[in-house]
Amino acid sequence: MKVTLSSFLTAQTDNLRRLVAELSRQFSYVSILGVDSLGKQYMVQKVSAHVGESRWTERGFVLRIYHDSIFSEFSFNEIPTQNLGNFVEEISSRIKIPLLSGANGVKVAHYPMIDEESVQKSFCGEVQILPQQMSAAEKLNRMTALKEKAFPRSKGLVDFRVRFEEVHVSKIFISTRKQLEQTYVWSQGYLIPIVRRDENTRYCYGAFSGLKGPELLDEMETAVVKVVNQAERLLDAKPAPPGEYDVICSPEVSGLIAHEAFGHGVEMDMFVKNRAKAEEYIGKPVGSALVTMHDGAAAASQVSSYLFDDEGVLASDTLVIDRGILKTGISDQLSALRLGTKPTGNGKRESFERKAYARMTNTFFSQGHDSLPKMISSIQHGYLLEGMMSGMEDPKNWGIQCMILQGEEIRDGKLTGELISPVIMTGYVPDVLSAVTMVSEQSALFGSGACGKGHKEFVKVSDGGPYIKTRVRLG
Repeated sequence: MKVTLSSFLTAQTDNLRRLVAELSRQFSYVSILGVDSLGKQYMVQKVSAHVGESRWTERGFVLRIYHDSIFSEFSFNEIPTQNLGNFVEEISSRIKIPLLSGANGVKVAHYPMIDEESVQKSFCGEVQILPQQMSAAEKLNRMTALKEKAFPRSKGLVDFRVRFEEVHVSKIFISTRKQLEQTYVWSQGYLIPIVRRDENTRYCYGAFSGLKGPELLDEMETAVVKVVNQAERLLDAKPAPPGEYDVICSPEVSGLIAHEAFGHGVEMDMFVKNRAKAEEYIGKPVGSALVTMHDGAAAASQVSSYLFDDEGVLASDTLVIDRGILKTGISDQLSALRLGTKPTGNGKRESFERKAYARMTNTFFSQGHDSLPKMISSIQHGYLLEGMMSGMEDPKNWGIQCMILQGEEIRDGKLTGELISPVIMTGYVPDVLSAVTMVSEQSALFGSGACGKGHKEFVKVSDGGPYIKTRVRLG
């Protein structure tokens, strides 16, 4: 089924063009982003069910205007079409207020003007089932059935939580030389079994996502038994023995490494601030020749895929690492202007009311040619690491810390069935990637989470890759 552009934005297109045209009489660059995203989140657990608005719901506009070598932005919720002249005058007066600089004022960044090409493009996504074609009651009934399927599978199951979220995104971007529009649906879901034996309580999760509608619930149904069994196995898991080990990282864990090691580390607004060690390594080795990494909304199909970013830059596929050599970073438009580079389509906003930053989209390692059984057989003693929990990295010093759900022991080239949990993996990024000696031919991408710029500015991202064999410190 074809996804259709928001009727609200469609009705405002002519008004937006008029607004850009009027402001362009006074300013050399004017653009406007219009956003209308509508979403719902659903949750079912043992004793309750809930339906609420998605955190990604938003409706509004943001203007970007260039004046006196400075870019200013102005966000608002509606256009007063009856008094457009007054509205234009209000915006103009705010933009033209002199900015103080120096010891008693604010430090202002000066930029060259954006040089845009003339572009007119649109994109409409497709899903099997549109969100509005299945009622909230039907979705809750489907989710309740998943919960009820889980409980007979384990006597130790104390709760089984099912979460589902769907968002219909519509955006338009208009400037004097561009007219872009895009609309698509993404969904994400979680299965969370909680098990208990005596005083020992454990949980795990199965995550699902994609440019999909409620059909995602079908995928979730096939994984109920698997996640319950995994949670039960964790009841026998032991603490991770500290030390340095050969490990195989699952696609989910390799995606976490890509995200933390060379996602945040190559966001080029950090280059502008001299806060990223990666800037020193452009054109230099940062990993073994088996390591190739991409980022880009056009590099894959997942929740962070789109036609254009929140600054009207068309999506791209950026080759960040090529056979171990760091090639480039990812950038928003203003960082690219400061650095004299080409923007990569990575300018993303948490909402129309927030600033655009250089942010990751789909970040992943490229697949290789090894089979997973061959990789396991190559390890004398180590672990197969699975289940991404969380991660942190230091762009300035390139240290990473990854929280991983579990590790399954490998001895003499075979899985023993013994689990350790939780697992903390640490390392220095070039060491971790230089130690990569095998990369699997199978690969996967995951987009059920969100990423913050530090402690705020959350946006949707995805990451993943193949199984990779490397050497790390565990604890």
